[in-house]
Amino acid sequence: MTPSPVPETVVTVAGRSFIADGSGVLWCPDSGLMVVADLHLEKGSSFAARRMMLPPYDTGQTLTALARVVARLKPRTIVSLGDSFHDRAGPLRMAEADRERLKALQAGRTWIWVAGNHDPALEGDMTGEFLDSFADGPLRFVHEPTAGRVIGEIAGHLHPSARISARGGSVRSKVFVSCETRLVMPAFGALTGGLDVTSPAIRSLFPGQMGMIALGRQRAYRVAA
Repeated sequence: MTPSPVPETVVTVAGRSFIADGSGVLWCPDSGLMVVADLHLEKGSSFAARRMMLPPYDTGQTLTALARVVARLKPRTIVSLGDSFHDRAGPLRMAEADRERLKALQAGRTWIWVAGNHDPALEGDMTGEFLDSFADGPLRFVHEPTAGRVIGEIAGHLHPSARISARGGSVRSKVFVSCETRLVMPAFGALTGGLDVTSPAIRSLFPGQMGMIALGRQRAYRVAA
């Protein structure tokens, strides 16, 4: 028996529709554009340099998860919305195997690195396009959300999460949060925490109605904010 296709959760920002993928990426099949936020590669090694020991496997885990998504969606363009590395020297600390995996993911497609607060510039021989922000039609792709009203913006930085109640219990999940003109993406990296959507830093960006899409095991689910 052929398995049924996984339902897709569509979100519209500034009149443009995307699929909020269960992996945590934003995907536009028509243009082949995939957006990912807050990879925080080499976070473990960054902490280790300050004598705060974390398991040194985060970069490999994050790249493995990203490779699965890329193999499934086959994007033509990937926009990484800042804090792609936990600090600007992260590329210099990457293991050679991880460096080659990243190059393989970049091969044959446009790759745009948007500057983040952790990685305003990257050291080493990184390839791709390096921008402070990326504009595509009515949308502006940035790392930190802009305060106040926006016309059309997709951002990362805040790592939104929420406690979702279901079947008599609850679970904390990474989430997309959005309105008609703005979307803030969940963090993709293996060692990224989450900021609750009730935090003023997130809630102040959505003075009106706020939509919320939670990441599940098989897909993303629209839930009550």
